[in-house]
Amino acid sequence: MVDSVKVSFEDTLSKCVVNMGKCVACDACVVVCPFHCLEYIDEKPFLVKTCRACGICAKVCPQYKLSMFEIENFVFGRERRANEVFGIYRRLAIAKAVDNKILEVCQDGGAVTALLLFGLKKRIIDGAIVTKTKEGKPLYPHSRLAKTYEEILQSAGTKYFFSHNILTLADMIKQKKTNVAFVGTPCQICAIRKMQIMGLKKYVAPLKLLIGLACSECFEYEGLMEKLIHGKLGVDLNRVKRISVKDKMTVTLDSETLSIPLAEAKQHARKACSFCGDFSSELADISVCGLGLKGWSFVILRTEKGENFFSRAEKAGAISSKNIDVELNALNLLNKLSKKKRQIAGKGQNE
Repeated sequence: MVDSVKVSFEDTLSKCVVNMGKCVACDACVVVCPFHCLEYIDEKPFLVKTCRACGICAKVCPQYKLSMFEIENFVFGRERRANEVFGIYRRLAIAKAVDNKILEVCQDGGAVTALLLFGLKKRIIDGAIVTKTKEGKPLYPHSRLAKTYEEILQSAGTKYFFSHNILTLADMIKQKKTNVAFVGTPCQICAIRKMQIMGLKKYVAPLKLLIGLACSECFEYEGLMEKLIHGKLGVDLNRVKRISVKDKMTVTLDSETLSIPLAEAKQHARKACSFCGDFSSELADISVCGLGLKGWSFVILRTEKGENFFSRAEKAGAISSKNIDVELNALNLLNKLSKKKRQIAGKGQNE
């Protein structure tokens, strides 16, 4: 992925990613630097010590010299075919949680939460890196290593703002967890796969399952929540209970629902997201999307590990599933959004 010659942060990520506005803030470079030269400041990695030019930070960055074909061969043993628009997979399903407590708080079908709780109950995993809402700041994401039913349940629901989940690998290592599920966005999943290729066992050996979330883009909290929803629309942010994005942005308050045109909301999208061409987390073991479904999740089982985990949850009655044939509109939308995101990324890379 990166030339064997040792190169510095300044010559690689600083010059080609950060200064070009392509940094997606995945935190991988900060986490893996063996000399602790980097810190995350103002949504970007910064040198706080003289760089030793080991080149490791560049090798794990999802935005630097990315070869999807190389990673696909590592994960799946082959490259994607031309007709595999949303990546390699083994099975597609429509699924939802069975537990009513999950259904009360989830975004769509609660499939991710149900899978995590099943894994915890059966002791397949001893924790999960997920995102919850930061206390006192409505819908602001806060990454955590969840280890109980309650902690995983508290993390249900989509957060449309970037969460620093890879930084939480440090908590996983400190607490000596050995079987952890990681839930994250496409860029975060990509970074972890590159860490696996590098053989950085300290960080990736405990990760037994990667669940990827579909992502068109993330939004800036200050712009969307504070400037638009609070500033322009005059909404007390403490009233905001949920945000949903389909053909428009829907903001659910304590006693009413507001609609925001998607074009207006997108003005507050993170610019770096336009350089990412992966909509459906194509490198995950299991990918989960909403795709306009009501009360259900669209699940893409990509690896044998992911398919086996899902099948066990099905057989145990932790999730309910149905064949993809009943929701062909969702499949068509998945194809459309995957193509669109790749086209946008290609345009951005060429500018």
